[in-house]
Amino acid sequence: MTGSWATFGADLHLDLTAAAGTRGLRAALTEALREAARSGRLTPGTRLPSSRSFAADLGIARNTVAEAYAELVAEGWLTARQGSGTRVAERARPRRPAGTARAHRPARRGPAYSLVPGTPDLSGFPRTAWLTAARRALAVAPDAAFGYAVDARGRVELREALAGYLARARGVYTDPDRIVLCAGFVHALTLLGQVLKGRRVREVAVEGYGLDIHRQLLEGAGLRTRPLPLDEAGARTGDLAALGPRTGAVLLTPAHQFPTGVALTPQRRAAAVDWARSSGGLILEDDYDGEFRYDRQPVGALQGLDPDRVVYLGTASKSLAPGLRMGWMVLPPDLVDEVLEAKGRIDWTSSAVEQLTLAEFLTSGAYDRHVRGMRLRYRRRRDELVAALAGRVPVSGIAAGLHAVLDLPAGTERSVIQAAAWQDLALEGLARYRHPASTMPPREALVVGYGTPPPSTWTPTLTALTSTLP
Repeated sequence: MTGSWATFGADLHLDLTAAAGTRGLRAALTEALREAARSGRLTPGTRLPSSRSFAADLGIARNTVAEAYAELVAEGWLTARQGSGTRVAERARPRRPAGTARAHRPARRGPAYSLVPGTPDLSGFPRTAWLTAARRALAVAPDAAFGYAVDARGRVELREALAGYLARARGVYTDPDRIVLCAGFVHALTLLGQVLKGRRVREVAVEGYGLDIHRQLLEGAGLRTRPLPLDEAGARTGDLAALGPRTGAVLLTPAHQFPTGVALTPQRRAAAVDWARSSGGLILEDDYDGEFRYDRQPVGALQGLDPDRVVYLGTASKSLAPGLRMGWMVLPPDLVDEVLEAKGRIDWTSSAVEQLTLAEFLTSGAYDRHVRGMRLRYRRRRDELVAALAGRVPVSGIAAGLHAVLDLPAGTERSVIQAAAWQDLALEGLARYRHPASTMPPREALVVGYGTPPPSTWTPTLTALTSTLP
């Protein structure tokens, strides 16, 4: 016999079949309840159903349940009080025999302060406005939105909203059918790596300084990465032609290079597009924190120069939060089917509810208001950082984005990072972003993510940084 019961919202499954055949129902029920209390399935204080209702649920006599309860009360597993019903007794945890206790190490606490780049101020996530957008989106969502996805490109509502926003704010030329939603930049690059490999591309050019995970993803797809030198004008895209026919794509951060912080000049942009047209190659444009520009008008997307040769990649990770896992690709027409084939015919990567919410957030104007507010917050931090470091170290890459580069005297990068650790401050140096095959002279610097700390720790974080620097 197998019985299950529900009372006061608690469900418990009891299997009495095996034991009942040899020991009787009362003994089987008593042992099943005893084991449930011993193992923690029935937590102390849990109220059990009355003997009448429990017997009805299990299909057994009421006296059988009452006798099982009485035995467990006598043993101390249960308590029975007038008006309070029958409950699981509070019991002390048994002590482990000497010598059997597991070694316990306290969880390691992370640094008190962090200026590691790549993360926005998470306390700035617009919770109230996001909830408002979610309510509005859910109120008008079609029933089909809650079913299995039928379009691997993602919800059309979000693709339409993105097409309008990207055209207006970033100068991207597209239509909703050429937008494919994905779970962030890493997911997008993983799919593109598969597509490039399928096109028999052997090499991808990358910037001489960049995120190692991006190189690893491309190399994991079987592609070799070739570093392009960087200077104050951005990646030297004029060198692309010299790489030869094996190089079929280039990954660039033209609006705000990560990590050096420079913008790709118009001449270098034109050189990249000329290379793509003449060679048949593709430009993968990572629009890294392109929404946050402080000293002049935003630099538009490179994609607008040639939508047929540039793949535009954007996310909500810096503008909203990386935890949303929301990104998008704007693809050349001839690449859409290949990307969808790599992604699969079912959109399993992003919640339809989150997609609908972001669509409402964009079309209602809440996204623009949020970005303007965060842009002001980050600009103030940048100005405070520059003021605190005036006359101490050169600061660059500050016209946009959420990080700055602090140049250091030769031979001091590693020691400064170690000194920061003694101040309970997490810092990263420029060296960790350098491509292993780069031939550029090494540059010693810190990459300071001033967008990372929450407001409550910004001032002490800045103090720890200034205390660390030579």
